[in-house]
Amino acid sequence: MVLKEIGLGIGLAMVVFMAISGYDVTPVLFLGVVAGALYYIARSRGIHATFNTAPLMRRPEISFDDIGGQNSAIKELKEALDFIKNQEQIIKLGIRPIKGILLTGPPGTGKTLLAKAAAGYTDSVFIACSGSEFIEMYAGVGAQRVRQLFQSARDTGQKQKKDSALIFIDEIDILGGKRGQNTSHHEYDQTLNQLLVEMDGLKVNDKVRILVVAATNRVDMLDPALLRPGRFDRQVKVDLPDKQGRLEILKLHCRNKPLANDIDLEKIAQETFGFSGAHLESLANEGAILAMREGCVEIEHRHLHEAIDKVMMGEKLERCPSRHELERVAVHEVGHAIISEQNRPGSVSTLTITPRGQALGYMRQVPEDDTYLHTRDYLEGQIRVLLAGSVAEEIVLGNRSTGAANDFEQAVNTAAQIIRSGMSELGVVDPDILPPDLRYRVVSGIIREQEKKVKEFLYRMRGAIKQIVNVLLVEEKISGEQFRIMMKGNKH
Repeated sequence: MVLKEIGLGIGLAMVVFMAISGYDVTPVLFLGVVAGALYYIARSRGIHATFNTAPLMRRPEISFDDIGGQNSAIKELKEALDFIKNQEQIIKLGIRPIKGILLTGPPGTGKTLLAKAAAGYTDSVFIACSGSEFIEMYAGVGAQRVRQLFQSARDTGQKQKKDSALIFIDEIDILGGKRGQNTSHHEYDQTLNQLLVEMDGLKVNDKVRILVVAATNRVDMLDPALLRPGRFDRQVKVDLPDKQGRLEILKLHCRNKPLANDIDLEKIAQETFGFSGAHLESLANEGAILAMREGCVEIEHRHLHEAIDKVMMGEKLERCPSRHELERVAVHEVGHAIISEQNRPGSVSTLTITPRGQALGYMRQVPEDDTYLHTRDYLEGQIRVLLAGSVAEEIVLGNRSTGAANDFEQAVNTAAQIIRSGMSELGVVDPDILPPDLRYRVVSGIIREQEKKVKEFLYRMRGAIKQIVNVLLVEEKISGEQFRIMMKGNKH
């Protein structure tokens, strides 16, 4: 860079000197402009640039033992990786090598960690990049970068005296989307074609055997040519962890943190249904931050319990609603809690009117077990919980507010799920061809029926609602245990 600046300065000085001396410098300036334009175009098209967007890494300092909650994915991945480790046996049996492994699943479930652990497991060179790094507006650049990526893996493997290399491509749905969708520009298709060609050229007797590991949460967008045998031979599903998996992940992320004796990680795991590994790592970190704010030397259970709310809803807000608004929020959340407790005793975990994120208050439920299949009774119970906040406002305060808009939206979606699942009065139907007026009538009927049940129950419980609201306005947050104690004397 310094030499370029010196050369540019000398050139400008010579042009100025020639102009002062009376020479015609127009041809020189013209040639300079043309040379500069050509140099800029060449650089922007990647002609002189080498592929440096994929950071080379030594063997990652991570193993499968450092990844929790993905036992099935790890087992399936190890089985595929053993083909790389047992090369001699593969050659004897005439087995075609596995060229690609596709990791699919929601964000934050540990797909990148699995790829790094795979490189360590096979003692391979590890090269990571993102699908977006290959997409350029200039024709041919993406394909060139794909070629350079594979060549870089081979060169690095030989340089480090490794006989295998692992190329990890994150967000491969950007690079490997279905061809023909971008008719205005074929650069996407050319880049994908080059990736397919490179994967076809991988052989079991190469000096450096290359395995391509890719990750995506949109497998439905991938081109079918990527998914056929000989390209990505294995698809490994990396799902959200179950309760036992969440417990393993929490233990991993808390092993370097001082935990108090009152911490029950199993209870925290139970309350975090739907959390990914990334959410759980953030939960452990936020719990430590809360402990530091209070000057505690150990992380207590209450810190992790509050961290759940922070990860789910966001940081506490400084907004201060009026007393009238706080009372309405309290009535609304108590209504949710009472119906939730009626549906399933012990389901209320926390009740608060402290603003977080977009919510002025909220009621958090505790799932008893990880549930993936739901009956109509369960879905109707969820609809009743969603409607209860607005109904409680109407019974206690005499009218409703806009705070229930999201609740109503979820209630309608849940009623629509009953129809899609064939559990409504219509039986098994195709929602796409269902007349809109008929769908509206059935959805409205389901919601009206549940709203009637909620009104009848909450009207009998209006005394309990007022009592719990008064406590909530003073303390701002009460636990599920406190809520159930107050409910005991008001059962009907």
